[in-house]
Amino acid sequence: MQTDIFHKSTILVVDDTPHNARIVYKVLTGKNCEVLIAEDGRSALAVAQAEHPDLILLDIMMPELDGFETCELLKQSEETKDIPVIFMTALSDLESKVRGFEVGAVDYVTKPFQQKELLARIQTHLTIRNLQRELLIQKVSLEKANEELKRLAIIDDLTQVANRRRLEDYLQKEWKRGVREKIPLSIILCDIDFFKQYNDTYGHVVGDQCLKQVAQAINQAVKRPADLVARYGGEEFMVILPNTPLEGALKVARDIQKTLHSFRIDHEASSINAHVTLSIGIANIIPEHIYQPTTLIKAADTALYTAKQNGRNCIVTEYL
Repeated sequence: MQTDIFHKSTILVVDDTPHNARIVYKVLTGKNCEVLIAEDGRSALAVAQAEHPDLILLDIMMPELDGFETCELLKQSEETKDIPVIFMTALSDLESKVRGFEVGAVDYVTKPFQQKELLARIQTHLTIRNLQRELLIQKVSLEKANEELKRLAIIDDLTQVANRRRLEDYLQKEWKRGVREKIPLSIILCDIDFFKQYNDTYGHVVGDQCLKQVAQAINQAVKRPADLVARYGGEEFMVILPNTPLEGALKVARDIQKTLHSFRIDHEASSINAHVTLSIGIANIIPEHIYQPTTLIKAADTALYTAKQNGRNCIVTEYL
């Protein structure tokens, strides 16, 4: 008989006859188990709640609270319901065995028990218990890995804001909601002024750091959970503002510029400011079936182009 499965396992023995409990205790400690003893059902429930044993050997014939009732209460508790219970009793009739399985026991050993049989049954259910724990750990680990993959699939790796895929999906979703509910939808399109010159001056590594800081500034300025900040491409960022009129979008755009200004990112190659600035185009619409989300994007892009033509570091709005 292998002892690895027994080593450091904790087993609760519940028996109101001290002599029987001592026999089982001796057998199990010989296999390097940690053995807990309870003399009645109430004590068994308390010990199980406190110690969370790996397995419970439970006598049926006990005063006040018998084994069947004790097992039922164990299975009703979130903390103890998964602990395997093996009934250990002199009752050997079919009705008692069936009832034992009905209340949640995993096995049945009749007294007087054979040591090898008892150990074999305990080993089986400890092995199953360990496998279940491993499967649970693997399941949790897999779920975390899947969540991370989902996150990575919608996040821009460099700036840690939403990527283009997430942007398009979200815009499509909010567009449909706008059509249904007849509510306004705004987008803000931001472009870092003279970013090519920034990269030429400071290098692409510092340029990447600048993109991260700009994304952070935009994120700080955009307050509502429903608003989405995304990297649109290159040095362009887009903010989707559901259920937002033009005036609200304009306020957010001003907050973005104000927040970025507080970062004071040096830009000696800029011809308009000593620090990094943004040109911003805003478009607003109440979505309709005759239009598409691309209509709104084109309007924001037109507004952004006008902002650049107007000298950059400014905001231009477009209402459809």
